[in-house]
Amino acid sequence: MNKKKRVKHSGKLKSYMQWPVVLALLLILLDILVFAVDIKAGFLVFCFTVAYCVLMFILMLRYRPSILREMIAFASRYAQIQKGMLKNFAIPYAVLDTDGKVLWLNDAFCDVTGKDSRYRKNIANLFPELNASTLPCKKDETTVQIFYNGNDYQAHMQKLSMGDLNEEVSIVEVPQEGNYLIALYLFDNTELNYYIRQNQEQKMVAGLIYLDNYDEVLESVEEVRRSLLLALIDRKISKYVANLDGITKKLEKDKYFVVLKYKSLEELEATRFSLLEEVKTVNIGNEMKVTLSIGIGVNGSTYAQNYEFSRIAIELALGRGGDQAVVKDNDKISYYGGKSQQMEKSTRVKARVKAHALREFIGSHEDVVIMGHQITDIDSFGAAVGVWRAARILDKKAHIVLGDINGSIRQWVNLFLNDKEYPEDMFVTHEQAKRIVDHDTVVVVVDTNRPSMTECSEILNQTKTIVVLDHHRQSSEVIKNAVLSYIEPYASSACEMIAEILQYFADDIRLKGKEADCIYAGIIIDTNNFVAKTGVRTFEAAAFLRRCGADVTRVRKMFRNDMSSYKARAEAVRHAEVFEQYYAISCCPSENLESPTVVGAQAANELLNIVGIKASFVLTEYKGRIHISARAIDEVNVQIIMERLGGGGHLNIAGAQLDGVTLEEAKDKLKNRTVQFLVCSRYCCCCHHHSTLTPACF
Repeated sequence: MNKKKRVKHSGKLKSYMQWPVVLALLLILLDILVFAVDIKAGFLVFCFTVAYCVLMFILMLRYRPSILREMIAFASRYAQIQKGMLKNFAIPYAVLDTDGKVLWLNDAFCDVTGKDSRYRKNIANLFPELNASTLPCKKDETTVQIFYNGNDYQAHMQKLSMGDLNEEVSIVEVPQEGNYLIALYLFDNTELNYYIRQNQEQKMVAGLIYLDNYDEVLESVEEVRRSLLLALIDRKISKYVANLDGITKKLEKDKYFVVLKYKSLEELEATRFSLLEEVKTVNIGNEMKVTLSIGIGVNGSTYAQNYEFSRIAIELALGRGGDQAVVKDNDKISYYGGKSQQMEKSTRVKARVKAHALREFIGSHEDVVIMGHQITDIDSFGAAVGVWRAARILDKKAHIVLGDINGSIRQWVNLFLNDKEYPEDMFVTHEQAKRIVDHDTVVVVVDTNRPSMTECSEILNQTKTIVVLDHHRQSSEVIKNAVLSYIEPYASSACEMIAEILQYFADDIRLKGKEADCIYAGIIIDTNNFVAKTGVRTFEAAAFLRRCGADVTRVRKMFRNDMSSYKARAEAVRHAEVFEQYYAISCCPSENLESPTVVGAQAANELLNIVGIKASFVLTEYKGRIHISARAIDEVNVQIIMERLGGGGHLNIAGAQLDGVTLEEAKDKLKNRTVQFLVCSRYCCCCHHHSTLTPACF
């Protein structure tokens, strides 16, 4: 049978009330000591001790209940004062049980919620954000942001136990097992958040606007109308920015500097930078549409940093082909537009300037190391051979970095290895390149502008002189600290760029036949036999190479496939799946193939020959990675699709590599995350052109 529990003193009060007993024990000890000295004196002390103990017990039995009642009354009054203070507390306060049920709430909480003090429902009925997952069950306290009746609140919840409360505020011990309770505070942050938003919206945003095809547009219109055309373009840009409460300053004939509020940037992003399309409507007889690029810098620590962000953003926009907007928010980069091919520049001034600069850098250093991208293709190899020849013209030591020599370039590499006219160290391995490169070495990177994609990225950190020659659109990952960067997305291939540079590199330059063949072959592959991304300058570069001894028949023989490669390509085409009517997806077998990625790219080109196919994707497994070759004609930007998968390329030719997935998983990922959204974007109101994927859609 359980003993009846009584109310009793606790804490320091309990110790204080026991002092007479302690004094009695001391008197008994004193009596024993006195007895040891003198018996008569001890007897007198004994009598006194007995009298004291009798009197003590009488007083304790008589006055202890009244003292206890007074203490309880004081504790009650103390508790009532505390309760009154909490009830009139200016901050909304409530007490919940462990399940979130309201046990008590103060007047301020009632005013906020519109409930009376008798409200006993679950707190989730008032604030859905305060549910079982957000209550402090495992943690001692939690904070949740909630929105209620048009106001922003910060809900702070703290877990307390009855035992803890007794220790803190009670002077009497109540024999009751303590249950955990939750104290809930509501802090109104509406005004604070309002001023935070206002401060954010008023931040300065720096922007640069460049006309992509200024010279070409002027040449396409009569001279008497050129001033009117420029005035209309200026008015279109100025009015557009003015409607956003911004200002525009014309820096040069084709360059503008704009200042906007952050609030206006949100509007720009919501409309997907409609100026990109509006400026194309300016037409007074010009045969060519006006296109422009926009670079925006935001959230820098200073105004100067915002401007620097905008400059980087405009370089990215131009490097990706123009006709698009790029927003740089610290490390975050967003792309908008990019729906059209970059217009080929008729002038070669830039190529001549870059050629002279390259000659200066090579001429001032003793060693030149050239490398392309991983899994070297003929475009990368041909461009490297061209730069190697340029270095040899200046009597400089030059080396081409090659890792694993795949089947697509093996025949070409053997042309030089079997020729005694070429030095044995023309081609070097990764380890040899690391030993060669020092601070006085020129490292030339061709056919890629991503450091992670280079053949041997380690040597980029071993030299101060880096040259980048590439035709791929830039991404957020770029080779930093390059002393010379020549990136032209309009070019069909890196070999086309090298062919142009060689024409200005030295007077009456002559290439050997096999060198010209390699560069010519690079153009052939990247243009799919002069079908894709071919301009006037492409044919001019090919003509230069033919004059240097390039043989079309010889090159064609080098590209003939063996029977296994041909069958694999046919299998990829035969088993292609047409996804959502317009998109072909297939997997290319890699068994018994030396260069399955090349075969996959060929299969992707073949699939584009099917009527109704707008884009093709071929997946190939090679060395534990899934390689995706993407091709399109003119309606779909496959570069953006591949960028979402970690790759890149051009509008019509792109690729990506996936690690840690199977072929089927990669196929599903391509469908679910990219192609499927591409199909949906045809019906998305945020896209200006149906069937065209923009980065903002992701």
